[in-house]
Amino acid sequence: MPGVAVITDVALDPYNSDGHDGIVREGVIVNDETVEVLCKQAVCQARAGADIVAPSDMMDGRVGAIRAALDAEGFAEVAILAYTAKYASAYYGPFRGALDSAPKAGDKKTYQMDPANAREALREAALDEDEGADMLMVKPAGPYLDVISSLRDFSPLPIAAYQVSGEYLMIKAAAKSGWLNEQAVVLESLTGIARAGADMILTYFAAQAAEWL
Repeated sequence: MPGVAVITDVALDPYNSDGHDGIVREGVIVNDETVEVLCKQAVCQARAGADIVAPSDMMDGRVGAIRAALDAEGFAEVAILAYTAKYASAYYGPFRGALDSAPKAGDKKTYQMDPANAREALREAALDEDEGADMLMVKPAGPYLDVISSLRDFSPLPIAAYQVSGEYLMIKAAAKSGWLNEQAVVLESLTGIARAGADMILTYFAAQAAEWL
C-alpha cells in the first residue's frame, strides 16, 4: 500500500518449537549462530519489501551484523528499529498464551533484561547506536516510563515504546467490567508514554486511538 511503512520483526521464536528467540544448544542460547540466522532473516524481509526491520531477539551484536548484511545486499535504505530495552516481563503473557509461544523450558531472562536494572538500558542504547540502529525501542511501555525518559535524554535517535498485550488486556478487561472508561484511559495511557519521551508508540489500540484522535 503506497505511503505505508512496513516494519517486520526479526527473531526466531515464531519458528522455534522451544519458544526461544535464539538457537538452543544443550539448554543454552547460542548467540553468534543465532545472529547469523537473524542476518539472513533480515535480508529476506528486506527483499520482500520491508522498510524497517526490528530485531526483537536481544542477542548481542545483532544490530551491527544486520546493518552490515543489509548494506552488503544493497539495502542501505532499510532502517533498523532496535529492541534496545526489552525486559523479561510478565506483561507478555496474553500474547504468548494466544500464540502458545512461551518457552517450553527455562525462560528468557538470560537475554532479555532484568526489570530491576534501569542502567543497563543506557549501555544497550550506546551499543545499538554504535552498531547503526536508526531507532531505539523500550518494551513494555507503561511500567518503564522512566527508561523511556532516560533514553530520550541519552540518545538523539527516535525512541519507540511498545504497549504490550498485558497492558492492552488489563484496560480491555477493566473497561468490559464497567470499571474504567476505555477511551479516556487508553488516551491517557498513550499520552503518558508520549510525555515520557516516546516519538513512536506501538500499541494494540492503534486503530481505535486513530479513530478517537
